[in-house]
Amino acid sequence: MDGRGRDLRSLREATAVPSARSYYRSSYRPLGSNFPFVSVVRSAIDLLVRFATHAPKGLGASLTVALFAGVTAFGLARGGHMDAFAAAYGDPRSVIARLAGFDIRSVTISGLSTLDEQSILKAAAIGDGESLPFLDVDAVRARLLNMPMIRDVAVRKFYPNALSIGIVENKPYALWQLNGELSVVGVDGRVIGAMDDSAFADLPMVVGDGAAVHASDFVALMDAQPDIKALVRAGVWVGDRRWTLKLQNGLDVHLPEENPAQALARFAVMVRDQKLLDKDIVSLDLRQPDRVVLRLTEAAASARVELLKAKAKAKGGPA
Repeated sequence: MDGRGRDLRSLREATAVPSARSYYRSSYRPLGSNFPFVSVVRSAIDLLVRFATHAPKGLGASLTVALFAGVTAFGLARGGHMDAFAAAYGDPRSVIARLAGFDIRSVTISGLSTLDEQSILKAAAIGDGESLPFLDVDAVRARLLNMPMIRDVAVRKFYPNALSIGIVENKPYALWQLNGELSVVGVDGRVIGAMDDSAFADLPMVVGDGAAVHASDFVALMDAQPDIKALVRAGVWVGDRRWTLKLQNGLDVHLPEENPAQALARFAVMVRDQKLLDKDIVSLDLRQPDRVVLRLTEAAASARVELLKAKAKAKGGPA
């Protein structure tokens, strides 16, 4: 107290400004009692105040950028300028995402053997205006799968700024002959390119319409009988249902539609045990499971006719 009996108060205390929270509560308390929705608003504002107090560093700047971008997008839409903006700068969503820090800064490509990174990036067609959140990875994968040299693709996002592309190349698998044209195909049957490299000369050859799609079946069939595989020049796909083997010595082996592997195993036994390749035959039909049909060469057929005539004459039959 001073000499006149009055209380002494600190000047700082007397002029102190109440906090935002205390001011808000004191100012709106009467309204809250009369209007229930004001209490809801008050609770929301209180929550925002507490959140802002403990917000991570940099969040405010990001929210500000997002708010600015959102307001800009709204203004463009209301003003009818959205199409012109998209043509100049790209998808407005991607623009907002890039401003918020989600632009694509690095693309990692793995699994390349024959292809190069530039051809992959060109085929992926990832534009400068793309952002990671709104990049359509399925569309990127579909565009890459259109390349004949690619068999499979995996596209993954790594936030905030990285993209990974894993490639499985469609390597040369077989040769396909159709209408006199020879092409190199992959394991999936797609044409990789024309046969213009002698390095592919030892690849298995399939012939006929639709044969490329079934090349993997033919290769599996040959791999099951490696001794026969060495004798086969090509496999002809017949009637879109079965194979006829063209051997190096000119012999044709007709395989059945059902169980061709079993029929080929029978043929391998005949080659080994009966020396079938030493006989004068031009075709061997294995389409019937209980019998084998042989067709002789013309010379062998003529000799056989003469032999039968001689046997008949010796027995007193007609000449």
